[in-house]
Amino acid sequence: MSRSISTPYVIALSFLFLFGAIWFTSCEHKPFPVPSVSGNDAYGNYPPEVGKIIVQRCAEGCHDNANYKNNASLRLDTWEHMFEGANNGAVVVAYQPKFSSLINFINTDSTNGDPISYPTMPFNENPPYNRPPLTKDEYKTIRNWIAAGAPDKNGNIPFASHPESRQKVYMTMQGCNLLAVIDGESKLIMRYINLGAGNDYLPHAVHVDPAGQYVYVSFASGNNMQKISTTTDQIVSTINLNPGISSSNPAAYGWNAFHISDDGSQVVVSDLSIGKLVSFKTDASEAYPVITPLHALHGIASTPSFDTFYVSSQYGNVIYKIWKGDYTLFTLDGQSPKFTSDSTSTPDPHEVYMVPGDTTKYFVSCQSTNKVLLVDAITNKVLTSIPVGIKPQEFAVSKSRHLLFVTCMEDISQTGPSWRGSVYAIDYLNPYAAPIRIDGTFFQPHGITVDDQNGVIYIPSRNVNPNGPAPHHTSSCGGRNGYYQLYDLNTLKPLLNDRHFEATPDAYSCEVRFK
Repeated sequence: MSRSISTPYVIALSFLFLFGAIWFTSCEHKPFPVPSVSGNDAYGNYPPEVGKIIVQRCAEGCHDNANYKNNASLRLDTWEHMFEGANNGAVVVAYQPKFSSLINFINTDSTNGDPISYPTMPFNENPPYNRPPLTKDEYKTIRNWIAAGAPDKNGNIPFASHPESRQKVYMTMQGCNLLAVIDGESKLIMRYINLGAGNDYLPHAVHVDPAGQYVYVSFASGNNMQKISTTTDQIVSTINLNPGISSSNPAAYGWNAFHISDDGSQVVVSDLSIGKLVSFKTDASEAYPVITPLHALHGIASTPSFDTFYVSSQYGNVIYKIWKGDYTLFTLDGQSPKFTSDSTSTPDPHEVYMVPGDTTKYFVSCQSTNKVLLVDAITNKVLTSIPVGIKPQEFAVSKSRHLLFVTCMEDISQTGPSWRGSVYAIDYLNPYAAPIRIDGTFFQPHGITVDDQNGVIYIPSRNVNPNGPAPHHTSSCGGRNGYYQLYDLNTLKPLLNDRHFEATPDAYSCEVRFK
């Protein structure tokens, strides 16, 4: 039995996704108006050649102070307001015109190489508006400006201040080989980091080191991991997980879950395809094997000394205890070991998470039996079985509220038939109590992270199923855009009117910078 905290089902939100591109129906444009911007800056702190276009052609009568609330809450009359975003999140991402939705709406020429989103902007309907589209030169001016970082008239790049201390959330976009960087204050995507191209990548898990200095990304295909500076958001090194091994088939490897030591000096990584467990020093460029081969390794929990690991075998019923190149195994259901899934009867353990402050116990999400198990790490006994939603996946912890959150990716939503998935909150200090069920306008939530500092839960929705909500705009890398939502850590209810922040396809895993 669970306690339910349900988000009200508002059918209008479905129409926001289905028809959210209609931003401009309330615009009252006049042909080429004189800009009405307060202060001495006629171009709203944009560089003049950019501001002349955006303020005169886009903001006046539509995305200005008098009208923006009726037009997706997108205000463009100043540079500062542009970077407050719209109802659907960021419209411009510095250095990334390809992934800035503004470009899609001002584009009217398919030969430009960018997707076209309708209705195009400036809104042009005869009568009464008679607003011509941007010229090719105007379009290129805006695109080149974004590619240069979208600076203000003084050269300031958005979200570039205090990089050492800025709170950020990192989210793997598995459909685009990108790492999204979310600004912790505005909650908008502030950067996209290009991680590579081709089948050698598919960014999977993401974790930030305990000091918040580096973020690491594993890939579901290929031989490598990447280390990225959280100050510069630049890739600083690539770690070879298979030194001395060359494969003509990168998909033969399935590097997925990984765990960082408490002091941030080591990382251990599991391989789903080959069954390898490898480790590397964070100041090194190559990994060394811990043990190989086992079966379909996935979730990892570790002792504080980082020499003993509890690793799930994702298909079947087995948990491995691995130390000093050796291992023992036990089964979660008391049956003989199985290394293949038989749908509903095998637990199929997915993620493993050590109980905060108690390294004698850990939690396991069992994606086929729809349970979270609490396991005694000393005796290998299952202490309690906690029923949750359909296909439980990733964990995140709030230490301030002693809650363990788990996403249930394919759960039948209690919010309404248009949505899919739920999140459960388990009191890890009292795991025998009924969990809290959180329903909302999710669609296939997989990753989850908690910003304890600011009391916010980030819940991405993959939205890869074609029955999910229609995206607000088209992605340049194909597929259906994902999105993320914010929940209040104290009330477990949605923030910002359940705003959906749209991202590129397959918002998969995420983690906050400073926990």
